[in-house]
Amino acid sequence: MDTSPQVLMEMYRRMVRIRSFELAAVDLFKRGLVKGTIHSYVGQEASAVGVCMALRDDDWVFGTHRNHGYNLAKGIDPSRMMAEILGREGGFCQGRGGSMHIMALEKGSLAGLPIVGAGLPLAVGAALAFKMRGEDRLAVAFVGDAGSNTGNWHESLNLAAIWNLPVLFVLENNRYGVSTRIEESCKLEDLSRRAAAYGLSGARVDGFDVQAVYRAASEAIARVRAGEGPSLLVTESYRFEGHYVGEPEVYRSKSEVMDFRRRDPIESTRIMLLQSGHVRAEGLQSVEREISAEISEAVRFAQNCPQPDPASAMDYVYAE
Repeated sequence: MDTSPQVLMEMYRRMVRIRSFELAAVDLFKRGLVKGTIHSYVGQEASAVGVCMALRDDDWVFGTHRNHGYNLAKGIDPSRMMAEILGREGGFCQGRGGSMHIMALEKGSLAGLPIVGAGLPLAVGAALAFKMRGEDRLAVAFVGDAGSNTGNWHESLNLAAIWNLPVLFVLENNRYGVSTRIEESCKLEDLSRRAAAYGLSGARVDGFDVQAVYRAASEAIARVRAGEGPSLLVTESYRFEGHYVGEPEVYRSKSEVMDFRRRDPIESTRIMLLQSGHVRAEGLQSVEREISAEISEAVRFAQNCPQPDPASAMDYVYAE
C-alpha cells in the first residue's frame, strides 16, 4: 500500500505537532509550572501517528502514562490538553487528572493510564461491548515493553483471542521499562512472537518509519475489522528523553541516545517529502510555523484558564 503525498504530509504535520507540544510542556515543567511530572513522547511520534492515521474517530484508544502522543495523533485539542497538564479548569478533566490522565471521548481517547498495563483489559472490555452491540468499531491498547510482562497482558490477550474480539494491541518497544532494559526482562528479541502463544497474528515494524507503521497498522486493522481476530503490532522505537523529565539517566550512555536521535522520525519524513518532489522546503517550513503558533496559543490558553476552586475538590469523585 503506497502512501499518498497528501497522507504523508498529514503524518508530518501530526508528528511536528506532537514534538512541538512535548517540548513546550517540558519547558513549562522545567519552569515549575506543572504539578507532578511529565513523561515525554519525543522520539516515538511515528508510532502514534502511523497507528492513529489508520483509525477512525469512533475507534477507541487506551493509553499509558506516556499518552500525549497518541492523543494528539488521534486529533484532540492541544489547548485543552495543555490546560489539563497545568491543572486548569479548561482541561479535559477540569484540571483534576493532569498529564497522565488525558481523555477526550469525542475523539475516541478513553484514557491515559499511569498504571502499567492498565489499558489492556479496558480495551478488551470496550471491544467486547462493540461486538455485543454489532458495531463496526475497534479498540486499541497502547502498551510499553514493560507492560508486556504483566498479568494484565496475559489475561487480556488470552481473553481477546478466545472471544475473537475487535482489538489491536500496540506494543511500543522503546527498550526500557523505566531503567530496566527489555533484554534483562524478556528472553525474546522479537516481542511480536508473543502473539503466537495466544493464537493471534503478530507483526513487528520499524517505529521510526511512519509509513511502515501506517502500512502495518492498516493491514492489522483490516484483519480485525474483517472478524479475523485480534492482532498484535510491535513498533520498535526509542524515547529520546528520560523516563520522566529531569531523570538522571545513569542506566544508558549518551552515545546510545545520540545513535537513536540520528534516526529521528520527523527528520527522516522531512527528507522523504523533499526527495519525493511533491513538497518544497517552503511548504514544510509553513507547516512548522503554523504548528509553532498553534502550540504557543495552547500554552497561552492554558495559562489563562482559572485554577479549580478548592471548594469543588469533591466534585466528580462520585457519580450523581
